[in-house]
Amino acid sequence: MNKTGLLGALALFACSAFAQADDASLRLGIEAAYPPFSYRTPEGELAGFDYDIGNALCAQMQVRCQWVIQEFDGMIPSLKVRKIDAVLSSMSITEDRLKSVDFTDKYYQTPGKFAMKAGSRLDTPAVDLKGRKVGVQRSSTYDRFATEQLEPAGVEIVRYASQNEAFLDLVSGRLDATLADSVNTEESFIKTPSGQGFALVGPDIADPHYFGRGAGIAVRKGDSANLARLNAAIAAIRANGTYQQVQRKYFPFDIYGQ
Repeated sequence: MNKTGLLGALALFACSAFAQADDASLRLGIEAAYPPFSYRTPEGELAGFDYDIGNALCAQMQVRCQWVIQEFDGMIPSLKVRKIDAVLSSMSITEDRLKSVDFTDKYYQTPGKFAMKAGSRLDTPAVDLKGRKVGVQRSSTYDRFATEQLEPAGVEIVRYASQNEAFLDLVSGRLDATLADSVNTEESFIKTPSGQGFALVGPDIADPHYFGRGAGIAVRKGDSANLARLNAAIAAIRANGTYQQVQRKYFPFDIYGQ
């Protein structure tokens, strides 16, 4: 084999090896600041329901999970430019997002809820919160809901890179309320020492127009291969009991929803 042929063969081998390595792994975007779904342990390890479900799905598909930690509002842009292969980070399946990405079937579904000082009454949020400050996580479904339903009614919306930042400002008195997932708020705030004196108040916030049909795994538009194998894996871990085993680790109820 001449030099040109040898180089060509090596290049072909390298491309083949890269493709095989890529097929054997899945780069999953996750936010490590959304307990109990995703967070870092005191030792700095990634943990949470999303993380454990992702690892269970990778095991079912016989691929290696490569977790990519980043802020939530950068997930879809990273997916589009191929920095990650999928987003597994409590992302709601909504019609608006479906314009940009494809989603698997849901893997859980919970309503949103306002957190305020214990004893607060909140019958009609758009009316009762007029002139007050409400914190939401930027680029979340709660941000869109607050922008379209609360802000025009005179509610001041304050946006944060992470939900934990909103909780901190609620405790400090810089916010009157925050709107977020009910489980995240209950487990990572209300039940903690910093959440003493606060409670979930008002109606469930679950309008399908804003909150879709639960949390799913986002993949690039047209990525039918990853979509199909992830859907098959979700169905498999629910059928073989792995999903329920992970669920019991974090929740005393069925988080999958109806």
